[in-house]
Amino acid sequence: MAVKPKVTNGSTTLGPAANEKDAEKLRFIEEMTMNTDAVQERVLAEILSRNAETEYLKRYKLDGATDRETFKAKLPVVTYEDLQPDIQRIANGDRSPILSSHPISEFLTSSGTSAGERKLMPTIREELDRRQLLYSLLTPVMNLYVPGLDKGKGLYFLFIKSESKTPSGLPARPVLTSYYKSEHFKSRPHDPFNVYTSPNEAILCTDSFQSMYAQMLCGLLQRLDVLRVGAVFASGLLRAIRFLQLNWEQLAADISSGTLTKQITDPAIREAVTQQLRPDPELARFITKECSKGDWACIITRIWPNTKYLDVIVTGAMAQYIPTLEYYSGGLPMACTMYASSECYFGLNLRPMCSPSEVSYTIMPMMGYFEFIPLDADGTMCNGAQTQLVDLAHVEVGKEYELVITTYSGLNRYRVGDILRVTGFHNCAPQFQFIRRKNVLLSIESDKTDEAELQKAVTNASELIKSYNATVVEYTSHASTKSIPGHYVIYWELLIKKDKTKNGKSGTIPTELLDKCCLEMEESLNTVYRQSRVADCSIGPLEIRVVRPGTFEELMDYAISRGASINQYKVPRCVNFPPILELLDSRVVSTHFSPGLPKWTPTRSN
Repeated sequence: MAVKPKVTNGSTTLGPAANEKDAEKLRFIEEMTMNTDAVQERVLAEILSRNAETEYLKRYKLDGATDRETFKAKLPVVTYEDLQPDIQRIANGDRSPILSSHPISEFLTSSGTSAGERKLMPTIREELDRRQLLYSLLTPVMNLYVPGLDKGKGLYFLFIKSESKTPSGLPARPVLTSYYKSEHFKSRPHDPFNVYTSPNEAILCTDSFQSMYAQMLCGLLQRLDVLRVGAVFASGLLRAIRFLQLNWEQLAADISSGTLTKQITDPAIREAVTQQLRPDPELARFITKECSKGDWACIITRIWPNTKYLDVIVTGAMAQYIPTLEYYSGGLPMACTMYASSECYFGLNLRPMCSPSEVSYTIMPMMGYFEFIPLDADGTMCNGAQTQLVDLAHVEVGKEYELVITTYSGLNRYRVGDILRVTGFHNCAPQFQFIRRKNVLLSIESDKTDEAELQKAVTNASELIKSYNATVVEYTSHASTKSIPGHYVIYWELLIKKDKTKNGKSGTIPTELLDKCCLEMEESLNTVYRQSRVADCSIGPLEIRVVRPGTFEELMDYAISRGASINQYKVPRCVNFPPILELLDSRVVSTHFSPGLPKWTPTRSN
């Protein structure tokens, strides 16, 4: 029997609601989290019932069963590679009910197949309603902690990315591009708690410069109305600050004259921005004064003085940007509001103003059916874990798990690859801290590079120096965010034989050739990385730092001095520990950057 939340004067156990609309949403959160297991049982039954006639469920002889026991006994836990043949059939135009009884409306792209292609996650039209439901819960929760958000606006830097079409003509695009292009976003009803400074036309422009310029300009024009500043990822907000550093003079000139620079050629953007733009020499002088100082500390609160918090994801790989955001914002709180992926939207942070190190997400049980693979303390799968998955309501505090999902769109027992730690419960719903993406070594933004892919890139690049009798004897890597945008740094230790090379040259490698090695590595990385470099400009040129011979032995000596076993020591393929980075950087003998952009087009190769 479902438990109903107690309500007193529009208040729930989460706190007093700002208005009746918020109270209704908060009561919904309470009802879902009080009845987590029952909701999960209902969700699974709904998914299995509606998809009973699909080829996938028939393949495993589910025979219309909708109970958990039969589901777990008959359906395997799978990865993307397991589903890829079925997904490719849909992409190629097979309209039969393969995974879902509902028509696949589009594919949501996510990084990383072993071949370097984007994953294609099939989705159905009604998933937009489900995502919108989760979005609708964010503001009522935030209003519990930050009053008065209806008295101003949000300066959010939001962008769409290039999309492609599958052979069958279905769109293939990132989940946020799908959402921003949907009527749910474009035709959203006015909500005083959710007013943006950026016009839709700026958000929906695929030219990243024009989109950023228009959004920054509108944010400056409405600077006193701004109560919160944000982007999806922390790296996106830092790119916006860097954009201001590079373009403030032109922005100030536009504001002073009341005319939009000719660099903005998109007609829809020009029309939308021109409606706001009027000559304002006083504002232009203020922006010039603040930006010409060369001092960018607290620039967010200097330009937008009424900002109450930053709305950005700073968990997982984004945690590396926290110190820089603190510098630019003067220590404003950073709100991480929700947890989502291309495969499924999962849940929200019920304490959005907590410290970034304390962020935990409450998975909402109506979003899909969730199971968890138990992990040992070292992050490996427990014995028998893949056959004994744990249900959402039965995970244990303090333990780590790998997330497995079953969705309305037709994913069944699918391993997402996220590693989560249980930090507590809200009512009967567990709260999770995001620990890491499984197997991911390097990430600047939406890119995810694993060890195998990095190894392949190093191998391909090292072919270029073979003619100089040179080999890469060891390497490691680091995602550097000291500059904006961030970039990959690869440390190489080379062995160069002293004898003559086959072509009669000495063994000294030309600088230009090592620069080309950087580009060759980039050419070997996945399409998400290359799009980030070419189209989105969210990652800077890859850098190779050549270290002197013996550096990696010193690295091993350092690790052993800190207690590592000499018999079990392996060179880490990614390093973040400051003393190790200092050791590596102190041994650098030359640095090299990619001299150009890697090849990338929005068209899929298959």
